[in-house]
Amino acid sequence: MKILILGAGVTGSAVAAALASEENDIMVVDFKPLLLDALKERFDIATVAGNAAHPTVLEQAGIHDTDIVIAVTDSDETNMLACLVINALYSRPKTIARVRAIEYLKHPQLFGSKGIPIDHVISPEQIVMEAIRNLIDFPGVLHISDFAGGLVRLFSVKVTEIGFLTGKKIKDLSDRLANNKIRVAAIFRQGKPLLVNGQAVIEAGDEVFIVAPRDEVRRVLKELNKLEAPLKRIIIAGGGHIGKRLGLALENDHQVKIIEKDPRRAKKISNELLKCVILKGDCADETLLLDESIDSTDLFCAITDNDGANIISASLAKSLGARKTICLLNHISYTKLLPRTGIDVAVLPNQETLGSILKHVRRGDVAQVSSLCGGTAEAIEAIAHATNDTHSVVGKRVDTIQFPPGIVLGALIRNQHVIEIHHDTVFEENDHVVMFAMEKKLVINIEKNFQPLK
Repeated sequence: MKILILGAGVTGSAVAAALASEENDIMVVDFKPLLLDALKERFDIATVAGNAAHPTVLEQAGIHDTDIVIAVTDSDETNMLACLVINALYSRPKTIARVRAIEYLKHPQLFGSKGIPIDHVISPEQIVMEAIRNLIDFPGVLHISDFAGGLVRLFSVKVTEIGFLTGKKIKDLSDRLANNKIRVAAIFRQGKPLLVNGQAVIEAGDEVFIVAPRDEVRRVLKELNKLEAPLKRIIIAGGGHIGKRLGLALENDHQVKIIEKDPRRAKKISNELLKCVILKGDCADETLLLDESIDSTDLFCAITDNDGANIISASLAKSLGARKTICLLNHISYTKLLPRTGIDVAVLPNQETLGSILKHVRRGDVAQVSSLCGGTAEAIEAIAHATNDTHSVVGKRVDTIQFPPGIVLGALIRNQHVIEIHHDTVFEENDHVVMFAMEKKLVINIEKNFQPLK
């Protein structure tokens, strides 16, 4: 598949890294040659330097035979204009564009057949905000994502030295949960996946991924002693796009304070967030945090656009008595610093955004993708179809589908109902199947078995 990525910034680089390893023909356009050179050193890709919305640059990048365009420059206007130019001048490939500003997104009629012709609009800030909101709703988890329109949730928990999970076999855990719709999907130990079977033993420090029906998640967390008290008093460090969205989402049900360093930005959001307390200052100012009763704060959420400021302020807040801390990190390598900081959870915007892009790139009929473990693993919701291809799963029993080790069936949704998966369960047309691929190279096996109808 030929994929054209417009923008070599943080998001564009993450998309290129994810797709270059999957035998795609990747072309990246950016007006900064240094960014392109850095990408070419890491991956087998082609690049073009120039304005991503200029027809001559798009033609130089091979727009005529491109299958998918992913417009993720730092400018909403450039992304939208590029899609408009592509639709007007060329045999149009599928287009995916990042649009960040709420002012555009609150008018959905701007996009589509009667507006700007973009096939799929993604908002990383909205995606990241929703990811953080899920962590606030379920404070005992490291990650949580929805599948099948929210009918099923995948979540992960960290195993502690004296926790219930420590030393347990998966078989024993399954017996405790007492529901065949709840499945252990994966175990990661020191960042590496372990094969999941009934005899696998869970150890302290492991990250365990579990798939469960939406209504069962809280019960499962309670059984695992991971159901924590609600987070009510929240301080958000950073009043940017994500901070503003998070404040809007939380202000009616939580006590929210937002710390913003830029006085103009602080004044702007204070006029829009009527129930939040807006504080102008430095989120790493110890005196400010103490004055705002950080020691009785349930959650300190560091989501500025500066990774260093996020790590320092969240670590400081934790040391001053904040019950939980969440830290936003754009550079995955910085996660290696966190074990010594006391920070509870890191949110990686690129990983959260990547899934919303990959679901439109995958070759199978894919409804949802969640990129996990720094992009090394994926959870995929695929739709079963009866096709002429012998690989189709429709009409076959689960125990006859020869998935390689490392692909785990997590959930089966049929006619909007989650049903139990047994060895003799037979797949039917339009079944939604949630699967965990412990390594990205295994995804091709899922694509092969879940091809769309022609």
